[in-house]
Amino acid sequence: MNAEAVSIRPARREDVAAIVAMLADDHLGRARERVEDPLPASYYDAFARVERDPNLTLVVAESAGRVVGCLQLAILPGLSSQGGLRGLLEDVRVASDCRSRGIGEQLVQWAVAEAKARNCNLVELLTHQTRVDAQRFYKRLGFAASHVGMTVRF
Repeated sequence: MNAEAVSIRPARREDVAAIVAMLADDHLGRARERVEDPLPASYYDAFARVERDPNLTLVVAESAGRVVGCLQLAILPGLSSQGGLRGLLEDVRVASDCRSRGIGEQLVQWAVAEAKARNCNLVELLTHQTRVDAQRFYKRLGFAASHVGMTVRF
């Protein structure tokens, strides 16, 4: 597969609508997200919080001036693993009409390299059990199923 050339850059406020559209573009996201015009202020408030936090990095993949992918990398300090840092990938998405072009792989490879550069000992991610295509994708990139995730919703 030839990967589509994309640039990966920090997300900007004007990217929020495109990011939310990608978050909403699957069976889980449709129930969670509110794609409206204008978007609810809560999305912009969340973007501002992410932007202020030095341990959070929200990036987009851009192709021909269009946002076609996104992910968030969280750098988590902790006492486990001898006080080592860990990277956590969240909200990895590629626009539905741009999938299978290598964009997601470039985003994940960028995040892994960034986590290494920031001295993380490992990179983890969560994916919903119903996202079997995503699970195959992550396994192909070297991730191994190693945990059982649990959720409490409020």
